[in-house]
Amino acid sequence: MMKKALLTGVVSSALISGCASSGPDSAIAYKSDAPAAKRSLEVPPDLSAPQQQDRYPLPVVNSNGNSTAPADVALNSKVAANVVVSADQKAKAQIERAGSQRWISVEGKSPAQVWPLLKAFWQDNGFVIQTEEPDVGLMETDWAENRAKLGRDPVRNLLENIGLGSVLSTPERDRFRIRVEQSATGTDVFFTHRGMYEIYINEAKDATRWQPRPADPELEAVFLSRFLVRLGVDEATVAQNARKLEASANPVASSKVRSEGGDIILADSFERSWRRVGLALERQGLTIVDRDRSMGVYFVSPVQDEALKATENSSGGILSSLAFWQDKEKAAEPLREQLRIELKPADAEQTRISIRNSQGTPLSAKQLQALQQKLLNELQ
Repeated sequence: MMKKALLTGVVSSALISGCASSGPDSAIAYKSDAPAAKRSLEVPPDLSAPQQQDRYPLPVVNSNGNSTAPADVALNSKVAANVVVSADQKAKAQIERAGSQRWISVEGKSPAQVWPLLKAFWQDNGFVIQTEEPDVGLMETDWAENRAKLGRDPVRNLLENIGLGSVLSTPERDRFRIRVEQSATGTDVFFTHRGMYEIYINEAKDATRWQPRPADPELEAVFLSRFLVRLGVDEATVAQNARKLEASANPVASSKVRSEGGDIILADSFERSWRRVGLALERQGLTIVDRDRSMGVYFVSPVQDEALKATENSSGGILSSLAFWQDKEKAAEPLREQLRIELKPADAEQTRISIRNSQGTPLSAKQLQALQQKLLNELQ
């Protein structure tokens, strides 16, 4: 955190040499902001894992802009973090891609079978599960810091050895929203990144504030690849498929998208459009609170993170670009109600996307135009 800038400045020269990495996957080592007071117990082979309760919220932003350590509050944690896949449980799975969007298709396994593996996977990667709703296929991690960005050097090693490793910190935090859905052949798995960055809010640099930063598709891709390995896919196969995805076509999706009569027309099948629109909504600052795939409807709401609430009255910057539901010319309050995003097949290779409020009526022209433009950019 920036409150520790004095000590960080003393050792900054030592840290600089350790911050380089050969690639995104080699520079990932997450740890939750919260003190690890409770660890997963080692469970003998013939015993079941005990239930534990661990939950840590986003760093609280005070009225003066300073961020404080989160408090420890309860969360149901039903599975141990050492769940592994046996040889006979290995899944046939692969990453699919459209532009910067990626997801995993798991063949022959239901969401209920994939769920405990997902939970264990994120815990093993240093994240705390903040919320989970297995009945609707939604999970979200708490905010965590990528400690690998600090590098390794004698100063940090010394601090770690004497229990003061947390004194050093980075100004970035990440969390992930995980969504699983039943598909025609098995289960689709989606990871959506959300990031925050701590900034100084005055020239004296004695007060800070957290503000959002854009989603990182490449970081999502790294964790998708890691989860493929957890599912039992050979690491060499995962690496080979990743290279093929990067080399095949160009990173721009082949599908075309346009605005027509107040709706969006996406030149893709309904099944593929459904996956892509869901990811696009989550990347653009909306939370999918419910969905009905058979009816082609997503129910979404603006993100309600504490840090977003604390900064939503600020002007300019990243937050303003994300708050597309706010009509700034009229100084209107941000939209709080749910939205309905409806997808209907226009034909075999086109899907019509309509945006309505919770009552099914159109949004104001300015709100509709702002949201449409964000989705058009994401679905290109």
